[in-house]
Amino acid sequence: MNHVAPLGPVYQAGTLAGNPLAMRAGIATLTQLRRPGLYEGIREQAARLVAGMRQALAESGIAGRVNATGSLSTLFFAAEPVRNYSDAKRSDTKRYARFFREMLERGVFLAPSQFEAAFVSAAHTSENISRTIAAARESLQAIAAEPAV
Repeated sequence: MNHVAPLGPVYQAGTLAGNPLAMRAGIATLTQLRRPGLYEGIREQAARLVAGMRQALAESGIAGRVNATGSLSTLFFAAEPVRNYSDAKRSDTKRYARFFREMLERGVFLAPSQFEAAFVSAAHTSENISRTIAAARESLQAIAAEPAV
């Protein structure tokens, strides 16, 4: 710390740098992140969400894939596996936009871009996951009921 101003030549500044409230919030966050089972619980909720989304897709008859790793997942409207950017570009982004709007109408805000991931966090409850799966099922059924264009 002797290299940092006012003792040393390095000037360091930031909106919340060293702010007592920001430091306390950081410590509280780190304390929560150390809770036993926290990450396992997040992974379990994420796996439940992914399984529910996959089941909802299968029930709707709409071609789609849910790619996932850990607490991240992305729904692609594609008949073939999505393994890379080229595969992802072939997905039906218009259908994703429709799905996004259907989910929003049901109170679930997803990333508006087909190419972004959904994140499950410690803040998501089992009820949140159940509600999201139910909204996905309803949204996909609504899309499936639309006449083909």
